[in-house]
Amino acid sequence: MARATKNGCNNHGTMRTGQSSVEIQQSILNHLHYTQAKPLPFATRNDWYMATAHSVRDQMLHNWLTTFDIFMSSPREKHKIVSYLSSEFLMGPHLGNNLVNLGLSESVRKALSALGQDLEAILAQEVEPGLGNGGLGRLAACYLESMATLRVPAVGFGIRYEFGIFDQEIHNGWQVEKGDNWLKNGNPWEVRRPDIAYEVKFGGHTEFAHDPEGRLAVRWIPEKVIKGVAYDTPVAGYRSGGVAVLRLWKSEAVASFDFQAFNAGEYYKAVDDKVLSETISKVLYPNDEPGIGKFLRLCQQYFFVSCSLQDMIWFHLSLGRGIESFSESFAIQINDTHPSMGIAELMRLLVDEHHLEWDEAWRITRESFAYTNHTLLSEALEKWPLPLMASVLPRIVEIIFEINRRFLDEVRGLFPEDDQRIARLSLIDETGEKYVRMANLACVGSHAINGVAALHTDLLKKTVLHDFYELFPEKFHNITNGVTPRRWLALSNPELAKLISSKLGEGWLSSIETALAWLQGAAKNTTFQQKWLKVKQANKIALAKVIRERIGIEVDPASLFDVQVKRIHEYKRQHLNVLHIITLYNRIKRDPTADITPRTFIFAGKAAPGYHMAKLIIKLITSVADVVNTDPDVAGRLKVVFFPDFNVTNSQLIVPAADLSEQISVAGKEASGTGNMKLALNGALTIGALDGANIEIREEVGKENFFLFGLEAAEAQSLKSGGYNPRCWYEGNEQLRQAIDQIDAGTFSNGDRQLFRPLVDNLLNRDEYLVLADYQSYIDCQDLVSAAYCDKKKWAEMSILNVAGMGKFSSDRAIREYGEKIWKTTAIIDPTKYVYAGSKGRDSKKGEDTGIHPTPRIRRSKTTESPLVS
Repeated sequence: MARATKNGCNNHGTMRTGQSSVEIQQSILNHLHYTQAKPLPFATRNDWYMATAHSVRDQMLHNWLTTFDIFMSSPREKHKIVSYLSSEFLMGPHLGNNLVNLGLSESVRKALSALGQDLEAILAQEVEPGLGNGGLGRLAACYLESMATLRVPAVGFGIRYEFGIFDQEIHNGWQVEKGDNWLKNGNPWEVRRPDIAYEVKFGGHTEFAHDPEGRLAVRWIPEKVIKGVAYDTPVAGYRSGGVAVLRLWKSEAVASFDFQAFNAGEYYKAVDDKVLSETISKVLYPNDEPGIGKFLRLCQQYFFVSCSLQDMIWFHLSLGRGIESFSESFAIQINDTHPSMGIAELMRLLVDEHHLEWDEAWRITRESFAYTNHTLLSEALEKWPLPLMASVLPRIVEIIFEINRRFLDEVRGLFPEDDQRIARLSLIDETGEKYVRMANLACVGSHAINGVAALHTDLLKKTVLHDFYELFPEKFHNITNGVTPRRWLALSNPELAKLISSKLGEGWLSSIETALAWLQGAAKNTTFQQKWLKVKQANKIALAKVIRERIGIEVDPASLFDVQVKRIHEYKRQHLNVLHIITLYNRIKRDPTADITPRTFIFAGKAAPGYHMAKLIIKLITSVADVVNTDPDVAGRLKVVFFPDFNVTNSQLIVPAADLSEQISVAGKEASGTGNMKLALNGALTIGALDGANIEIREEVGKENFFLFGLEAAEAQSLKSGGYNPRCWYEGNEQLRQAIDQIDAGTFSNGDRQLFRPLVDNLLNRDEYLVLADYQSYIDCQDLVSAAYCDKKKWAEMSILNVAGMGKFSSDRAIREYGEKIWKTTAIIDPTKYVYAGSKGRDSKKGEDTGIHPTPRIRRSKTTESPLVS
């Protein structure tokens, strides 16, 4: 193989990793010629995109291989690899983010321009991989990017779904799901690894025997075996040379063709095994209402954790280490309960395949795994029907039963007469049909459990995981979520990033935790405020253009852009937002000359295909939009937009244009949120309840710069436990009663009184998420928002202070906390490069390694109002 020379060319003279525009131009032409096999006159835009992406990928693979060489040459005991297990990874479009992180945006722009191509058009060509449902996948993407930025050795493990989260279309106001064939034009970022493949067993039965040493040995005789093949995508860190790897598993048949069946004329049977095997990684989250959906989801979860753990064990042994030290090589983070089956699978691999004693295997397993909980909704705590799991994964069920037996024996020793506690802690739910409780398995089999916001962690200890907290208080930690400022500010809002750089200098994107606070000094500066508002206005004009082109609604960029973008769910309370819209509409109808602050309400989000009430909320939004947007009395003062197909790409359009961020879930139900962080980071002011990370955002940006309404978590719980009657709130509030009566009477459904009856009945008779109880507080708070928006100078100051207070919510900070509290890992430092000044990771007093190494430190300047990056 030809080796690269110092100037980035191999010994045939082909430029591969040079970073000048001329070198990149040549690299793009090479890929167009050798990879795409297209003559210039016949190259399509997709060919140009693919060639450009491959050129950028060359840079990343060079960095990754260099980092890997450093890792392998380091002392064997120095580095622990973070294995981030997640069923979702919403990475977003790769090209733009990689250009920002590699510092290649201008070089590539010039290279393409010289070739007669436009970078913006090339960027628009990319189809993003929809390998996730929402916040869980977007968080995983941020964390991988931050681990790469901090040079933490990391691999994200997941599934290479052929069809990701559905594409959402709106037909007659209703959500319609379309298949997301994101691979149809090819994926230039991944590297297929046919040599990295593992077999995964399903079904069958187990056989018990004794080995020659007299120990019990178990053989799993499967009904079916499926092969998982690795596909690697490099994830570039920001200006650090670090690269993380996203390793996704594709299911394939062990033997893809049956020649005997084919020769016998049974053509379909000849490929039947291949078709069935590939179904496992075919689609993200198949609807689990029918039995086949549950079966597929269960198979998916086991498939990817089994492949991932086999891969980790292979790598560990390839380093010449014994299996007993496995936990010294890997820190395995479970992103919610979906990968928690990995705990039982690692036990199977250690006991059955590597013949360790149970106690030794259990020590290794608990030292290796850590669990992040993402929900306070008890119904969202995953559990699997025991009969289904026993039929699909018989050996795994046996291991779970053994884990449970030993665990409950320990509990009985501590609480000998407390049968109810034992029933709650058991890994098996026996209250009716038997289920395996995956959260319980995760808690028992992990050495650390963390929530994702201060309130969330506190509520986990008090409610959802209270019994486990009493047993293992030392396991519990809080690590508030974070987002990467590179994608969610530098890429999505480049003009705002430039404006911030004009005050803070270059380098703040690597030290955002401390650097952004320096913006406070500019918050009252009139000139800076004007520039700030100009950037926001430009973003709003750009979004208004897209709304007009895609949806056909004309919106006023001068109006307040009121944004609620997130998964559609009753606890997110999009219908509370709608009640506010109807209330404003009724004020105008009562007095068409009323002084109403103009607003554009922008909703976006997907409802789960089987979640009828969420789909009905989308229909309500679009139906109210049809009435409000066309009523001449409104005269453009109110506009309602449902922006279809919410994904990372569309989020990068909407978030920079938002004036107001709606974070209005009922207190005590939102674990953390990351949308609230992205919106505030881009200068949107938040209206929200004291829920999730809203509490910490309010603390950081200042109470006076946050619009607070509604019940607190304890008050909400007290109200519900005291016999909450939503009809009392309905009957006691004239505005609320009118709005609900209009929905019920068909005012927004062409007289159809049945359409929204399920939603109205739910609000009046149940209202689990306290929409009616919080309504008046929300309306009053929204009136304060309207008044504040009229004072542009004050609004600009509040917006600047919001961004200045968002340093804490960087995913870099979150990853450092994981490293210090849970993973005990260190960064890979390239001894040949001066990566960052002040980044040696040493405690100045003790001279000891502190773990994950920090990015540039900020020191105060005596002569300027901006920091200097040391």
